[in-house]
Amino acid sequence: MEISESPLWIYNSLSRKKEEFKPLNPPLVGLYVCGPTVYGDPHLGHARAAVTFDVIYRYLKAKGYKVRYVRNITDVGHLEHEDTEQGEDKILKKARLEQVEPMEVVQRYTISYHRGMDALNCLRPDIEPTASGHIIEQIKLIEKILSKGHAYNVNGNIYFDLETYRKDYPYGELSGKVLEELQSGSRDTEGMDEKRSPHDFALWKKAAPQHIMRWDSPWGEGYPGWHLECTAMSLKYLGKQFDIHGGGLDLQFPHHEAEIAQCRSAHGHDPVKYWMHNNMITIDGAKMSKSAGNFINLEELFSGNHEKLEKGFSPMVVRFLMLQSHYRSKIDFSNDALLAAEKGYHRLMNALKLLGELNAQFQNDNKSTETDKEIIDACRRCRDSMDDDFNTAQVLAALFDLAAKINAIHHNQLGTGEITASTFHLMKQTLQLFVFDILGLNTEAGADHSKTEDLVNLLIEIRTEARKNKDFATSDKIRDDLQKIGIRLKDEKNGTTFEIDH
Repeated sequence: MEISESPLWIYNSLSRKKEEFKPLNPPLVGLYVCGPTVYGDPHLGHARAAVTFDVIYRYLKAKGYKVRYVRNITDVGHLEHEDTEQGEDKILKKARLEQVEPMEVVQRYTISYHRGMDALNCLRPDIEPTASGHIIEQIKLIEKILSKGHAYNVNGNIYFDLETYRKDYPYGELSGKVLEELQSGSRDTEGMDEKRSPHDFALWKKAAPQHIMRWDSPWGEGYPGWHLECTAMSLKYLGKQFDIHGGGLDLQFPHHEAEIAQCRSAHGHDPVKYWMHNNMITIDGAKMSKSAGNFINLEELFSGNHEKLEKGFSPMVVRFLMLQSHYRSKIDFSNDALLAAEKGYHRLMNALKLLGELNAQFQNDNKSTETDKEIIDACRRCRDSMDDDFNTAQVLAALFDLAAKINAIHHNQLGTGEITASTFHLMKQTLQLFVFDILGLNTEAGADHSKTEDLVNLLIEIRTEARKNKDFATSDKIRDDLQKIGIRLKDEKNGTTFEIDH
């Protein structure tokens, strides 16, 4: 099964339709994803975006593309109230509350973010630039936008001029927002009277005397606007136009809309060919928020230290649950959903374990059978589903069809003569490629699980010896006690096997 030659279709948020993926400069692909603002521990929202674009990154590479994946770290300029650009810088506020330097906050939570994404088996991006490390690039970009007449200076604050921009370009195509229909203003009106329009956004903010994070600029000491940062960094590492820009659906407006406007103003054309957005996460059907008491960070999820969780769940179970939904669909996290995902994940891993044990039985090709056709079809569906806008939910459905075949062989419901060696090896290659390389699942680093397996196998040996000696009391006790902790023994012709309930 060849995946490199098959066409890939991507849903483009800008055109609102699926389009065949044709890179600007094949085989090179530029991928930019909006990363975290590092002022707190990583949570499920961070994980959804990271897993989504990790799978996309993996699949593009599997198709033979040479991908440059850039994901930024926002460490300055992201204010509390995004829509109105009012309030404190999120990192400065955290530093003030914890009585530390802002860059201590950045360092601590960047490490925490990396630790969480590593646990979820997300590959690191090729470049991970920080906003504070690209001030010069941002100043030059502002100067270019000013020179085109699409920005203005008010007392050292540089604002993007949407009125002049809209004379040359449409605004709101990505999000579908119409400025005239949006409510303007907020309770906090500080600085709003400086703007020509309430919808104009800051490219550069003049630093107040108490503002610690500040840099020299042609307009005085200040700091960059949040929207400008991603534009400057994507331009530097991917060029004036690149293939894919990704992020959460909540970033469509105003963040990504502003990025398009900034690039068009500076360079006269759209910056991105394909815009991609992952949908949001809910907890027990409600939007995740600290005020609602349903905010769960990754550490709480992994440890189970949260009132909505009856126990901790492994990172691979969390990743598996996310993969069960298409990236453009909402995901509802709940204790029950996680328990169901845990069972599904371990069922798939168990099939892969059995696959290795069955390998020696398939050495020679027989005549092709109906079962061969079913397996080949399931393998093809894995590829076709990924080519259809990265539909991981359908990929998992096809993988479970293959897992059912493996279990049927293991339980002698399918004879080895019903599957040719070439089909068996195609099934094995497909499972390895899609489960591990593309979906990014793993066996949870296996150390603790292998110890569990060793201990259970030791108890099986003791039980087998007890049965030989007709010590059925000991034999039954081992079986019953293991079942109480979720380990079920199966006595079969070839010996005793076990399954772990999760």
